[in-house]
Amino acid sequence: MSVFSAEIEQLAQQLGQLLLARGETVATAESCTGGLIAGAITEIAGSSSWFERGYICYANSAKTEMLDVPTAFIDGLGAVSEPVVAAMAQGAATNAGARWAVAVSGVAGPTGGSPEKPVGTVWLAWSTPDGIITERQVFAGNRAQVRLATVYLALDRLVSLLRLAA
Repeated sequence: MSVFSAEIEQLAQQLGQLLLARGETVATAESCTGGLIAGAITEIAGSSSWFERGYICYANSAKTEMLDVPTAFIDGLGAVSEPVVAAMAQGAATNAGARWAVAVSGVAGPTGGSPEKPVGTVWLAWSTPDGIITERQVFAGNRAQVRLATVYLALDRLVSLLRLAA
């Protein structure tokens, strides 16, 4: 039995089917989700054929060391920002040699929010063959709900982008 909802599991299954059909791979770069996106992907049997690797970069230093996120981005705008998450997605794709990548950085709560970045704020980025796409969301709910909503959106948009690229 999966720890993820049927909807998340279905998205991960669809992602795998699309990537397999294209002969391509995906990588993940996660902060606030702590590996949940990679976990959802690896719930799917055979995902080793299309999932390259996942980076869990919770600390700012990990974002810089593992994904080549410029320190100036983090110092200037904070870890939960568009430039940081875009750099995370690019770094994951480049370092993993994957055609596709998804990255997330957010404030899952219950603490850590600010007026500019309230609890539930998440920046997401997808590295595609055509470039980087970013999106900011503010999810309602507790820590678990914010994290699972992030996983769902990360996979849902990735599936949509792959379908558009097909």
